[in-house]
Amino acid sequence: MTSIHGDIADAVTSKAARAHTRAATIYGLILAGGASTRMQRDKAALLYQGSNQLDRAFALLSPLVERTFVSIRVNQIGNPTRAGRPLIVDSVPGGGPVVGIRSAFEAHANVAWLVIAVDLPFLSEMTLSALLTARDPTVFATAFRSAHDGLPEPLCAIWEPSASAALARYQASGGQCPRKFLVRHPSKLVDLMEITALDNVNTPDEYAHAHRLLEL
Repeated sequence: MTSIHGDIADAVTSKAARAHTRAATIYGLILAGGASTRMQRDKAALLYQGSNQLDRAFALLSPLVERTFVSIRVNQIGNPTRAGRPLIVDSVPGGGPVVGIRSAFEAHANVAWLVIAVDLPFLSEMTLSALLTARDPTVFATAFRSAHDGLPEPLCAIWEPSASAALARYQASGGQCPRKFLVRHPSKLVDLMEITALDNVNTPDEYAHAHRLLEL
């Protein structure tokens, strides 16, 4: 677990660095490296309104940021759903979203990352624009506050370059959950205007429900 002194030092370092620099350019990152175990099929390939979930996410995110990348595991290189997109392949040890985010910083260290999970079929341009408007580059991340439990939503969030070193220390100390990272480190939380915007889809039943709603 990160120490209290480490958290305070991280906060001071972050604010001091940002006080003298302009806000970093924002790139987009779609986290599409999950194993989709509960879904029993590739979540990135799920179809909504005639398009797969990854294509929908890419089309939504790309106009809002400078460049957009898809985060994948090594064994997903060459996967047909992901082929043809700019990719960031996991380059640090471990698993889960923290590895995807850290690998993005390894690839492009001096940009901020607007990170979204691939399995957010109700995510809209209005929601992402609200996040971008609320961005605070003096903290590690700007994230939505969950409509369900009030905790940070790390997989629809803007991660600043100042978070990179702290994420590395967090993972090195055994941390794996990006939500817990944001709870323990300086971040700005934003209330959701669209309550269902970040409802994700993890199981066949959830997919069937989301598919019905989006096809109405």
